[in-house]
Amino acid sequence: ADRRRILGHGAGVVWLTGLSGSGKSTIAHEVEKRLAERGVHSFVLDGDNVRDGLNADLGFTEGDRGENIRRISEVSRLFTLAGMVVLTAFISPFEKDRQKARSLFEEGEFFEVFVRCPLELCEARDPKRLYARARGGAIREFTGIDSPYEEPENPELILDTEKLSPDDCAERIIGMLEEAGIIKNE
Repeated sequence: ADRRRILGHGAGVVWLTGLSGSGKSTIAHEVEKRLAERGVHSFVLDGDNVRDGLNADLGFTEGDRGENIRRISEVSRLFTLAGMVVLTAFISPFEKDRQKARSLFEEGEFFEVFVRCPLELCEARDPKRLYARARGGAIREFTGIDSPYEEPENPELILDTEKLSPDDCAERIIGMLEEAGIIKNE
C-alpha cells in the first residue's frame, strides 16, 4: 500500500506468451514506453536481457525451459513487490509453467496475454533466423518446429498480431491495466 501511494500506481506482471516472432517483445517495449510517458515504473524482461545473464546456464530442453520460466517468475515477483509493472516476453510454451508463474502472484496481479500469430507468419518474420536454423537442424527442441506450444487455456487477453498492429496491441494492454486498477484511466 505504501509503494502504491508513493509511486501513484499499482503493481503487476503482464505475461506475454506466444511463438517466437509473434511480436511479444515489440509489444512489451511499446507498452513500457507508454507507461513511462504516464510516469508508471515498469520494466521489460525478455530473452535479450535474461538469456545472456541470469539464465545463461540454461539450454532449451523441457527441464531448462521450465527453470527459465521459474527464474523469470521469481524475478517478476520481486519487481512486483517493489511496486513495478513487469512486462515479460517469453515463449513460455508449457501451460504448467505459466500456471506456476501465476501462482506466485496475488489475485489481480498476473495478466496472461496470448500473442497469437500463425506459425507461417512467425517464420516469415523470423528476425533472428531462428526458424531457419531450427528447420536446418542447427537448433533442436525449437518451439513450433520440433517442440510443442500449448496455447493458454484462460488468458486475460488475446492479441492476434496477424490482424493487430503493435500500437493496437499496446493500447489493449494499457486498457486492461486501467480496467484492473493497476494504472489510472486517462
